[in-house]
Amino acid sequence: MILDNMLRARHMTKTISATKKLLSERGESNAASMASDLIENFKTLDDEQKSEYFVHLAEKFNPSPADVLSAAELYSQEPTADNFVWLMKVFESPRQELLRRLNRAPGGTHTIINMRHQVLKLLPKKPELKAVDADMQHLLNSWFNPGFLKMHQVDWKSPAHILEKIIQHEAVHEIDGWDDLRRRLQPDRRCFSFFHPQLPDEPLIFVEVALLPDIPESIAPLVDKKSPALESNQYKCAIFYSISNCQPGLRGVSMGNFLIKRVAESLKKEFPALKTFCTLSPIPGLMEWLSSHADLPLDHLKPAALEKYQEAIKVFNLKDKSWHDRLQNGWHPDLSSLKEKEALMALCAIYLLYYSPRRGGNSVAKFHLGNGAKLHRINWSGDLSKKAIKQSAGLMVNYLYDLDKVEDNHERFVNGEVIYSRAVSQLV
Repeated sequence: MILDNMLRARHMTKTISATKKLLSERGESNAASMASDLIENFKTLDDEQKSEYFVHLAEKFNPSPADVLSAAELYSQEPTADNFVWLMKVFESPRQELLRRLNRAPGGTHTIINMRHQVLKLLPKKPELKAVDADMQHLLNSWFNPGFLKMHQVDWKSPAHILEKIIQHEAVHEIDGWDDLRRRLQPDRRCFSFFHPQLPDEPLIFVEVALLPDIPESIAPLVDKKSPALESNQYKCAIFYSISNCQPGLRGVSMGNFLIKRVAESLKKEFPALKTFCTLSPIPGLMEWLSSHADLPLDHLKPAALEKYQEAIKVFNLKDKSWHDRLQNGWHPDLSSLKEKEALMALCAIYLLYYSPRRGGNSVAKFHLGNGAKLHRINWSGDLSKKAIKQSAGLMVNYLYDLDKVEDNHERFVNGEVIYSRAVSQLV
């Protein structure tokens, strides 16, 4: 035990020493070799020591408060270009330069992504690491700018290790083995992924697309591995039915919105007859919202929507514990009455229309609406898997991408407005 503790202490000491060397003047000229040394030392740390190391970065590598204050006062008095540049220089934490130098080593980019993943897992219990996370995300946003990313189609001829990662990281509709994956890569199904030059064998994010005659209402036919493939003359709609991140350490780094738009442009060139680009999306969080009594500031609701909301609340009596027990014990859309169906559809529409633009609103809705899509249709019994019923009562949504209007729709959503169809307006 004593020897183990001594060895652990030695590993930590060597890692911190390697960190200081990398940030030294010698580190500026020998960054690649010293960065490799830091990476190797960091690998020797156990999870507890890695946590201690991140705390060390949070406490010892901050900008000097005195220097920041002095530079800010100077710029306030004389807002010249030179004073602004100086302010930016002293305002930046030494951690950012450390990460830049670490990135010069072979495997440095991958190491930083993994380090951020570990920091993200620690954040709930160690909020003091927020500054470390912010520095990592700031740099990763620059390094993974979509201008640097390469979009590639993943097909059955792609390398096996890429296909394995697609199976592993599919986060929306689980891929049930190789036969399932093969069906999802047939000509009427497409998979596109972003790759980074520093991580050529690592898909960063991928989107799955179905080429269909019409906008679908349910997911089951799209992921049925025994379904027959359609002929290209039947392709009228491109349906984005799954988008998955492969790198947890890149959370918050914007890539998915650019990927969808690039895929749409690519498919439109390949199939000029494609006129409709739409999603079939889950609504994670809907049932949780209902379980918390559908808490929503009522002053934002229009009179007609407020009336629908109050009627729907009465149908389910959301404040009654029996409703919550029912949600947790085998509730199924097929067992609902017409009145319950209408009430649930109305509540879902209100949730997406009025809650999505707000802080804490539905993450999937925020993604697509913020990306310039329109709330096109809410589908009853869209996904009858146990997971979907638990999360969203089996409801699914079509978000419509009108490529000529996405910029305007994005701007309106940023200002708190959700663009929606007549079909949705009829629900509220």
